[in-house]
Amino acid sequence: MKTIAITTTPFADQKPGTSGLRKKTKVFMQENYLENFVQSTFDAIGGVKDKVLVLGGDGRYFNKQAIQTIVKMALASGASKLIIGQNGLLSTPAASNIIRTYNADGGIILSASHNPGGIENDFGIKFNGKNGGPASETITGAIFERTKIITEYLTSDIQDIDLDTIGTQQISAMQIEIINPVEDYCLLMQKLFDFNAIKALFENGFTIRFDAMHAVTGPYAKRILEDVLGAKEGSVINAVPSEDFGQGHPDPNPVWAKPLFDLMMSDKAPDFGAASDGDGDRNMILGRGIYVAPSDSLAVLAANAHLVPHYKNGISGVARSMPTSRAADRVAHKLGVSLYETPTGWKFFGNLLDDGRITICGEESAGTGSSHVREKDGLWAVLLWLNILAMRKQSVAEILNEHWLSFGRDYYSRYDFEAVPKEKAALFVERLKSKLGDLGGMPIGNTFIENATDFSYKDPVDGSESLSQGCVINFNNGARAVTRLSGTGTEGATIRLYLEQYADNLSDVKRDVQQVLTPIAEAFYQLTDFSSITGRTAPDVIT
Repeated sequence: MKTIAITTTPFADQKPGTSGLRKKTKVFMQENYLENFVQSTFDAIGGVKDKVLVLGGDGRYFNKQAIQTIVKMALASGASKLIIGQNGLLSTPAASNIIRTYNADGGIILSASHNPGGIENDFGIKFNGKNGGPASETITGAIFERTKIITEYLTSDIQDIDLDTIGTQQISAMQIEIINPVEDYCLLMQKLFDFNAIKALFENGFTIRFDAMHAVTGPYAKRILEDVLGAKEGSVINAVPSEDFGQGHPDPNPVWAKPLFDLMMSDKAPDFGAASDGDGDRNMILGRGIYVAPSDSLAVLAANAHLVPHYKNGISGVARSMPTSRAADRVAHKLGVSLYETPTGWKFFGNLLDDGRITICGEESAGTGSSHVREKDGLWAVLLWLNILAMRKQSVAEILNEHWLSFGRDYYSRYDFEAVPKEKAALFVERLKSKLGDLGGMPIGNTFIENATDFSYKDPVDGSESLSQGCVINFNNGARAVTRLSGTGTEGATIRLYLEQYADNLSDVKRDVQQVLTPIAEAFYQLTDFSSITGRTAPDVIT
């Protein structure tokens, strides 16, 4: 063991949240930068002496080097065991499963999620707790404070370990187990779903295209969809994880997964299309000629979960993040189960899941999950859709249209304004908050504003409060506009605008989503002076 003296490298411009710390890869590659964060994490959780930790990442550039650094630091700090994904690869939902299955004390996940990878792009790191979920705000806050005062870290002089060979290694007093996390995850999925029904679906000619986007889900999808369930070979594309995600952007949406989207809208479309992101926790669902918005997907899955073995006795409740459309609310009401509206961030779902208050949860940014792990899970969502399709014997379009006829439709879209100068983004939010109280009752065209609020949340489990989680403007005609700053970007600030219009009589509303939502966007711009403050007149990405 040796002690390395460091100068403080504070992260004052980005307090790490429940999604961890994300920066440019070259920032993490600076001398002592990664080490500062790792040692601060160890210190914030009371040290790692005699503890068991899970370790792995999505395979982006610098993944293996970072793992070797963390192994040496864990050894010096007295960890008793590390469980590491083979080749250093571990999807985020698989990491959650491994933490829970092996009763580990927590885990370190190396990922910047859906952000692009490579030496010129992004890297990230986060700590997950013993329940398999993202660290609490208390822990992330303690990490942040520690990074500002830390003066040294502990490491060791061992050679780099073999990450490729499955098995156990003993280094001094610490055991290292290299595992194949794909098999553990596959076993979990077999416990949840009716694999025989899904196999029969494929045997009867059902076709699928799954785009792994050159990311970590590729091996999991190949193993489960093709090897175990019998989907035609080649159904999973871009299945080999790449350090730069094939020079692409591993975000499963119609913009960054455009080839898949275009295929599903063509006359050559298979029956079902899906994609997953960099670390495997997000998903995109499509049917022939139809895209399923993440908010709709959450609602459909909640309404049909009882068709699947693991959820056959019903669900205890549903939770959604505040920006997610209210489609799931109506499902929860019809089922007679609890509905929770939380801030963005998976840790809020974790508390509700641990307390047994909910079974299904999701957020508008293509993340859905359930009580089987404590992270969102892209491949799980795909398998749940497939199991429902096998039981209902209908197409994606038929299921979605029947859902809208039963529950009404929430026309929904998200506008992303990326790399906005941070001072302009802060000024926009400050000015909007200052005028929220004056907006109630204001007429806008043929409607008026019912209320405008700055969303805050009190956790029903631990009583903690999360303030200023986004600005919400509700109109009296079932429309809603939500805006918040996102913490997932690494350049400037990302302002997200969420637009929603509920319609319970579909014949009265045109089905072009953007045509329905444009009036709400225009009203928002007018109310907030958005363009004059930010300098932006159009979003960079619309999903």
